[in-house]
Amino acid sequence: MKWLVAVDGSQAALAAVRHALALHASGLRMTCVLANVQEPPTLYEMAVAHDVQRLRDLRASAGADLLRTPEQWLGAAGVACEIEVAGGEPATVLLELAENYGCEAIVIGARGVSDPQGTGLGSVVSAVLARAERPVTVVRAPAAVA
Repeated sequence: MKWLVAVDGSQAALAAVRHALALHASGLRMTCVLANVQEPPTLYEMAVAHDVQRLRDLRASAGADLLRTPEQWLGAAGVACEIEVAGGEPATVLLELAENYGCEAIVIGARGVSDPQGTGLGSVVSAVLARAERPVTVVRAPAAVA
């Protein structure tokens, strides 16, 4: 079974990776695609930087950095994984990646880095849930300890 695990650096995304690891530890044999989606540069960033390729390279590097620790966790547990850093609108790209890699399910954090304290589901996970043609597991970040 191949799962797409979305990672954006949020605590909920890291909890999603841990959830996939727990499923593996309980006997579910899986491979994973660890995916990070970087939003395209804004018009302001392009105007200031004057180098669109440099902005793309920075985003690709940032995405690879976010995937490094989850990749190590999965590797240590014996879970084979592929890495994908892509650019575009996150929900659309995640769904395309799941399709292109032949993933049977998606694991995603409930809230992203832009609003980790929100009470409901984030906009990306809401869009994925609304449009997914495969099972989606939504994982909340662990409660903060006071």
